[in-house]
Amino acid sequence: MFDIIPQFHDAAATYLFFAFCAFAGINLLYTLLVFGRFSFHSLKKEQTNNEKLPVSVIIAARNESQNLYHHLPLILEQDYPNYEVIVINHQSIDDSQYILDAFSQQYKHLKIVKVEQSKHLKYGKKLPLTIGIKGAKYDHLLFTDADCKPASDQWISSMSKFFSKKKQIVLGYGPYTKEKGLLNKVIRFDTAWIAMNYFSFAKIGLPYMGIGRNLAYTKKAFVNADGFKSHYALSSGDDDLFIQDAAKNKNYCINIESNSFCYSKGAEEWKEWFKQKSRHYTTSERYGVIKKLMLGIYPLSMLIMTTSFVILIFDSNFKWVTALTFSSIALIKWFVIGRSFKRLHESKFIVLLPLLDVLYSFLTPLMFYSVDKTDSKKW
Repeated sequence: MFDIIPQFHDAAATYLFFAFCAFAGINLLYTLLVFGRFSFHSLKKEQTNNEKLPVSVIIAARNESQNLYHHLPLILEQDYPNYEVIVINHQSIDDSQYILDAFSQQYKHLKIVKVEQSKHLKYGKKLPLTIGIKGAKYDHLLFTDADCKPASDQWISSMSKFFSKKKQIVLGYGPYTKEKGLLNKVIRFDTAWIAMNYFSFAKIGLPYMGIGRNLAYTKKAFVNADGFKSHYALSSGDDDLFIQDAAKNKNYCINIESNSFCYSKGAEEWKEWFKQKSRHYTTSERYGVIKKLMLGIYPLSMLIMTTSFVILIFDSNFKWVTALTFSSIALIKWFVIGRSFKRLHESKFIVLLPLLDVLYSFLTPLMFYSVDKTDSKKW
């Protein structure tokens, strides 16, 4: 029979045990108070409108001829009464313009803006997005990318119904399609975890990002935030730094209806995915102190909790109470985070969540500090 009550004789082990308890408590509270808000989010309590507001769908595209050919019809054939689709063909050198011109003959609600090649034009999506916003006929704007396809013909309907006089920003979800291979699983897990983060932060009143491939906001929200002015020098930031500027006084909401998802194909090579991650990290230095601290609390507490647990498990005096505490917290987190992943339609990860939770907490800081976070000045 083991004795679960430890004896505090060894000062070093005792201090380590107290550190373990402190960070385990922080990790658990974070899970319940932050992730729990999204995990138990009720769509039924969200106020939605039954009015079919006119919507302008805006897509910035560069050298996306194949994606436009396959995905644009899915957007042009949405089951929605009053909308336009604006494609800004930004300095493309492929067949994008020919494909767009052909589609415009069939779909009268397609509007094409061609931006000719020029070495003087700004790189990135912010210029074409701004052009599209200023040229939009309607006040309610919905954004996606050329390589994305809506989950259903109700995408516009689902995203637009969350607009109201108060709610001017709708944060959507953009998962990656399921394919074979480890890289695809890593990308999908990373995407779901990031979504759980930004949805959870929005629920606690600290919105810090959306995703450009499934995001909606009004012209008024864009104008009130001075557009992309505060971060225009960066190629990234149209979906996180903009949200931090524009999301004020609870003028935002989240949408996790499955028919509102926008799917895209993940990177096929590790090198390509690392480049994508490094591009996303370029904006991190612009985040406010509170958001940086909040984003760092979970992985830091997880790292310290896990490391101290591994050490204490070999100490006969502390191993049982440590093991019981760690296991109990892991079970609670398994339930809370598992519910979040289920809501994001990534249930297959739930079985391994306790292990993936630990691995992700170690690998994320490693990747963040190892990749090149300088602005690439590319599309």
